[in-house]
Amino acid sequence: MTRPLLNRRLAEFGTTIFAEMSALAARTGSINLGQGFPDTDGPEEIREAAVRALRDGRGNQYPPGPGVPELRTAVADHQRERYGLVYDPDAEVLVTAGATEAIAAALLALVEPGDEVIALEPYYDSYAACVAMAGGTRVPVTLRPHEGGYVLDLDELRAAVTDRTRLILLNTPHNPTGTVLTRAELTAIAELAVERDLLVVTDEVYEHLVFDGTEHVPIATLPGMRERTVTIGSSGKTFSFTGWKVGWITASPELTSAARSAKQFLTYVSAGPFQYAIAEALRLPDAYFDSLRADLQAKRDLLSEGLAQAGFEVYRPAGTYFVTTDIRPLGATDGFDFCRSLPERAGVVAIPNAVFYDHREAGAPFVRFAFCKKAEVLEEAVSRLKRLG
Repeated sequence: MTRPLLNRRLAEFGTTIFAEMSALAARTGSINLGQGFPDTDGPEEIREAAVRALRDGRGNQYPPGPGVPELRTAVADHQRERYGLVYDPDAEVLVTAGATEAIAAALLALVEPGDEVIALEPYYDSYAACVAMAGGTRVPVTLRPHEGGYVLDLDELRAAVTDRTRLILLNTPHNPTGTVLTRAELTAIAELAVERDLLVVTDEVYEHLVFDGTEHVPIATLPGMRERTVTIGSSGKTFSFTGWKVGWITASPELTSAARSAKQFLTYVSAGPFQYAIAEALRLPDAYFDSLRADLQAKRDLLSEGLAQAGFEVYRPAGTYFVTTDIRPLGATDGFDFCRSLPERAGVVAIPNAVFYDHREAGAPFVRFAFCKKAEVLEEAVSRLKRLG
């Protein structure tokens, strides 16, 4: 056969770096600080809620296409109580197979071939693949290191908008940099979206993982944005049940209906019994969310300080559970080579940030570590990484 088997839109992607590095961790017995999943389960009462749903026969057969009413109502209540955003659970909430499907459904529904999609670079790898599958053209706007963090150049963002721009794909809190866009930055983005009549798809799965008193501001709360914004949330990062794959979209009826039209031909439905459990999780008291945030902030500090002692330049994140480092102080410049050799050198696995960039050279010297692990695992990882010095 002369024609390649893989669709040309996906030819550039191949196996994800997460699969490669997790396999490397297993093969070498290394501590896996690459892929972002916790090494402990979430609240016992939520796990028992899933067991109870299974035993009671709730969700064992196909749940409703938009999601079970209990979860859609809980999502709507969450948005109203935390952010003052009022959504109709029947017309403006859609349950998805994690945030990954929510992103895919939104982009497949809203992007036509030839449309341009602006994304903040570095970006989660599925963004690029979903834009490609929709036939769109991704236009990266790069977050750049500055004074211990990463910043958005609003002038660069404005310059990236053309007559072909369909939407802006946001992620805040931002993976992998840990940046949390400020109210002022989001206001400027909102004003640009309204001025140029753009849609916004915003991935807010780390909304509860913000540190040092940082404020998470959903862009849908800003003037003119509710009717042009698709907000994506997820249970995995907040409740530490990443394998359940329960996510959701909140948006206007028109945008929700569009995403549902695409979603029904992806998974159709998923995670039936787990949807009932996550409905209960979203109603946990504030003490749970406060404890989660405090625990992860302490782990962020533990790993960040250890990485600095090992010789990395550290960009301490304001949110998420990832910390980005610069490897140049260690005499290295290529994140791929560094991460592929790190298991043999130190028994630790990390992710090269360059995989999250179109401009690979901009991400070349940066490496991401996950700190959503037990404290003793992080301590051992730090001890091993100090051998690099």
